[in-house]
Amino acid sequence: WCRAPPLPATPSPHPAMEELPPETGEEPPPDPPASTHGCPPGGSAVTPALANGGQGRRGEAQRLAARLFHLDDFKKSQVAAFLRKNNDFSGMVAQEYLDFFQFGGQTLDQALRSFLQALVLTGETQERERILGHFSRRYHHCNPGAFPSPDAVHSLTCAIMLLNTDLHGQRLGRAMTSAEFVANLSGMMDGQDFPREQLKALYGSIRSEKLAWAEDEEEEEEEETAGGASLAPPGCKKSNPFLDLPGGTGAVTYRRGWLARKVLAEADGKKTPWGRRGWKPFQAVLKGTVLYFLKPGGRTGAEEPLGVHHALAERASKYTKRPNVFRLQTADWRVFLFQAPTSEEMFSWISRINLVAALFSSPPFPAAVGSQRRFVRPILPAAPSRVPPEEQHRSHEAWMERVAQELFEHQRNLPEKRGRARDLDEYRLKKEYLLYERRRYETYVQVLETWISAGAQDLEGWEAQAGPVVAPPDPPTLTKAHSSPSLVPEPPIAPTVRVKRNISERRTVRKIVPKRNKNLL
Repeated sequence: WCRAPPLPATPSPHPAMEELPPETGEEPPPDPPASTHGCPPGGSAVTPALANGGQGRRGEAQRLAARLFHLDDFKKSQVAAFLRKNNDFSGMVAQEYLDFFQFGGQTLDQALRSFLQALVLTGETQERERILGHFSRRYHHCNPGAFPSPDAVHSLTCAIMLLNTDLHGQRLGRAMTSAEFVANLSGMMDGQDFPREQLKALYGSIRSEKLAWAEDEEEEEEEETAGGASLAPPGCKKSNPFLDLPGGTGAVTYRRGWLARKVLAEADGKKTPWGRRGWKPFQAVLKGTVLYFLKPGGRTGAEEPLGVHHALAERASKYTKRPNVFRLQTADWRVFLFQAPTSEEMFSWISRINLVAALFSSPPFPAAVGSQRRFVRPILPAAPSRVPPEEQHRSHEAWMERVAQELFEHQRNLPEKRGRARDLDEYRLKKEYLLYERRRYETYVQVLETWISAGAQDLEGWEAQAGPVVAPPDPPTLTKAHSSPSLVPEPPIAPTVRVKRNISERRTVRKIVPKRNKNLL
């Protein structure tokens, strides 16, 4: 084994780590209990004070690291709690723990896969960054010629984690391409560029096989005994700290029932191709802020779940081909149509989806800033809000007034009639966005007012008090006019008969010669 020299556990100052995905909204696992902090017989005990910032000895750190690596009275989900703290003892434990890994001769993605199989990467963003920093220093020590410094390994490791999330996570748009992955890492290897072929190989490895996440043995046994009855699709593991959907374990189930689904638009409002617009029946479950779709007939597996945070459900009054249909637009501007068995169930689905969205939609982040003057929608966080309903109601009211004021200013500054087509499109897109946002926040405010007045507890009582959702009236249409029956209809015009002329009656063309030129002929 190659032993790494003692290194400080300070986080890397590299800006790439600032782009790590935020927390999924779940609480980080608690530290292991004090009873599991002891050493094997004959060794000194590791007290909780040492694990929380005290100055420990190197021998105690080595013994604790050995127990963590061999999972001696520890679980994989408890290992990260001893490696992620920002103190000297946690740094020594992390160094001794990483010394058990032999990364010599392995590529970076191979070493990262083996490391993520040994522990569950949990904690806040900076705590995960600290653990990946320990991994980067160990990999550079075992492969000193692969990269110029541990910071370069750290930057590329974080880029691989983000690439895995972009390719295999719940993305809002198209996936990152190989050229974009290479361009994003320009100048990140201590001011130089990583080898292009190396980045392409890493991209191909992550695209063909996503990073597998560790799980405790008890959780794996529970999943096997459950027979695959999980609500999440088979490709999403709940222990993945970067891909977890909010509202999974321990979330409240707000509604369950049969729904037929039709996809009208994909991410960013792009129209769905005709071949994928058919109606499909599902057993739908609204659990937390996630709407799950189970296949009917006892078939295994499930469709991709749908997040309802910052979503808006409305009755599809313009869709007349089927009854009891409501429209759902999500945070990434995907549009779905759902058909319920009865009108009562349709109104119940609309009310409860809007209630969940109003209760748990966090305030949006500022929109991305670019060099081009283009309209960009603000970023809507998926992490659920944890504030009480009264404060959430005040927040939605403030955003409703802000959007209304912005819409007023936008409509005052009309673009030039002879302006560029691009400017006109930008004006139209922003106007559509502001109109939709105003309607969404008005719905949230109205729903929360009735929810708070009903006591914010009983769903059935709240639905009875709020009443059915009233669809906006359709615009009046002109009826087709009919002629008065008292008027005498005009006789039909007789068709024109074409008469074929005789050959002798046809006009002939003769050559006219002036008299003065007759002598010349």
